Amino acid sequence: MRFRLAALKTLFACLVFSIALCSLAVSQDRASFEKRIAVKKLANGLTVIICERPEAPVFSFFTLVDAGSVQDPLGKTGLAHMFEHMAFKGTDTIGTRDYSGEKVALAKVEDAYAAYIAERDKAVGRDEAKLKALEQAWKDAIAAADKFSAPYNNEFGQIVESEGGAGMNAFTDYDETAYHYSFPVNRLELWAYLESSRFVHPVMRQFYKERNVVIEERRMRTDSSPPGRLFEQFLAEAFEAHPYHRPTIGWISDLNTFSATDAQNFFDTYYVPANMVVVVVGDFKAAEAMPVIEKYFSRIPARPLPDERTTTEPPQNSERRVVLHEQSQPLYVEGYHRPDFRSPDDQVYDALTDLMSDGRTSRLYRALVRDKQIASDAEGFTGLPGNKYPQLFAFLAVPLPGHTTKEMGDAIHAEIDRVKKEDISDDELKMIKTRARANLIRSLGSNEGLANALALYQARYGDWRELFGSVERIEKVTKADIRRVANATFTEGNRTVGVIEFAGAAEGAPQASSEIEEGTSAAKATVKADTHNRSAEALRHPKSVAAMSQEGSQGGGQ
Repeated sequence: MRFRLAALKTLFACLVFSIALCSLAVSQDRASFEKRIAVKKLANGLTVIICERPEAPVFSFFTLVDAGSVQDPLGKTGLAHMFEHMAFKGTDTIGTRDYSGEKVALAKVEDAYAAYIAERDKAVGRDEAKLKALEQAWKDAIAAADKFSAPYNNEFGQIVESEGGAGMNAFTDYDETAYHYSFPVNRLELWAYLESSRFVHPVMRQFYKERNVVIEERRMRTDSSPPGRLFEQFLAEAFEAHPYHRPTIGWISDLNTFSATDAQNFFDTYYVPANMVVVVVGDFKAAEAMPVIEKYFSRIPARPLPDERTTTEPPQNSERRVVLHEQSQPLYVEGYHRPDFRSPDDQVYDALTDLMSDGRTSRLYRALVRDKQIASDAEGFTGLPGNKYPQLFAFLAVPLPGHTTKEMGDAIHAEIDRVKKEDISDDELKMIKTRARANLIRSLGSNEGLANALALYQARYGDWRELFGSVERIEKVTKADIRRVANATFTEGNRTVGVIEFAGAAEGAPQASSEIEEGTSAAKATVKADTHNRSAEALRHPKSVAAMSQEGSQGGGQ
């Protein structure tokens, strides 16, 4: 039986992978997709997109909630990410042996925790003996509540896996939260029931145990990581007012304070149907699949759209700098403020990203890595830390032994000055536009990638067709546009710099190649963790997706 199940899972995984190969032969233009895509806004406000793709008997979905860590309430940073973890804990019918009893027990946990926090956070007159007793009462309440769910840990995930599901995961970034996995096509109705149920009646069970997991995640990826600390402080310095200055994973004091009640309130506020897009891509007919999806997702109660207004970042008029002295691989990063994705120059920034960073023929790689041989890696990219709001265009370089972070900055600035003063070549402009078309086709080569792209563009622009409009707009970018935007953006007063300088007894000593590789990997991993950029802009650059992908929240779906 185990062999048979393993064989079936292997076969399903092969089928999913084969879609990427088969789809390359299928037309990937706007007209072909319009024939295969159906869009419907349900009565509760939720948008459903179905794309027919008959290459293999499987389907993938992407549920996007248009709320990320930017929406974390003041004093409760990390809450969007925390709820994402809770979405895998089951419902009132999944993950419990007796929900009526568990509901009472969970309420007692919250009452006990509120009493404990009220005493813990007293500025004056805290009673330590009382605090200890309240903490124990809270822990006892947790133990009592866990008896209802302990035998059913991860039941949601076990159901998905046992029914042939693959790739179950989720992520939270600054701009959105998303859930995704793949299923055999004959499990469409089961998926619709499972996926809708966790947004109809999520249960905040085992909340404080999961919160400890997130705290440990922060310690590992930020507090114990010099690149992690650098990027956290770098963003806090670059964004004084806008919520982009807050870490997606949350500040440690907030992680140690917010409650399951807070998570439920976040869900009630932002997980509203009109704030969600569900995309399903696979081997079925939209006319047959849509009634099934509507049947289950219509159960999610309609609620008003949240107020998502944020503080506008004031213009920066002087260079800001963060310097960390660490026994770690040196690292240089700098960022320049730029407008959000709605800017008419959005595709010009895409072109600059390609020019500076796309492959070994890119300007930064040729200059710093190949010709001058002063860096192990050098990149330029837009969308830091997100792209829904005004963001940063950033440059990053990792120096080789014997070279300094100052050399990195000087070399990057020399390449920036070239772009500002000289038109790029005809060949470079042609290659940028060719790669944009090729990158789009590659990004749509799998059910998962297509579902991701359709959901993001639908959420951002209100129309999935803008996925193709972005490439059409980059075709109109001129050499003059690139110089104009570079001169307007890459100014000293608009620049924030972050640096890790090596500090220690062996300062100045040469480093082993393994240490350089580890430092380069750590820097890139931190960019992935801090940007978590699955934005519409990043989808136009698969390299950027790889370089700036998910925050450490993906563990929620494991």
